[in-house]
Amino acid sequence: VPLEAATLQPIPMEEFFSAPAAQYVLPILGEVPPGEAPDPKKCSPREYLEFYIFPVVLPGLAALLQEAEKEKCFEGKRTKFIPSDFLTEWLYNNNPKRKDESFTELFSIPFVKDWLKDHPRPPIPLSLLLSEEEASILIQSFWRGYRVRCDSEIQELRQWQRKFREERNITEIVKKFWTKQEAKGKLIKL
Repeated sequence: VPLEAATLQPIPMEEFFSAPAAQYVLPILGEVPPGEAPDPKKCSPREYLEFYIFPVVLPGLAALLQEAEKEKCFEGKRTKFIPSDFLTEWLYNNNPKRKDESFTELFSIPFVKDWLKDHPRPPIPLSLLLSEEEASILIQSFWRGYRVRCDSEIQELRQWQRKFREERNITEIVKKFWTKQEAKGKLIKL
């Protein structure tokens, strides 16, 4: 059999599943299956998923997708939105065992606090925190500053200031000043 003929034949999907694929239909969002909830310690894995996991997790995933769309995650490659953080916060606050408790932010959740003590996060890059408008203002202000510093009169002023600092030895004067201030502070503390 030629290689092309072997790769283009349809693959029977039933071989990959132990049960027919129609059996794996997910329930409607947030809907608990009809009937009485089984004992969580004695039921089958499928019943446990249908009665205890899916009714909580599926609405969380739907909320996650809505939030991701609101944060414009599907429009660019990079975003400040962290889906696992959102889902953790959502699941914690919508836990049926916490019905009457108030909303808790992600970094105030006890197990998150404990985790972050041992595993601190790197800061989010400024490029992800700024909006396009804020970033453009920042870039424009740096550009204007650069253009002003290139002006011949400003260059002359900066050279004069540098020369003045060197002649008057301003750095030594500042060091002496702060040494005196620190000495005064030590006397006051005693």
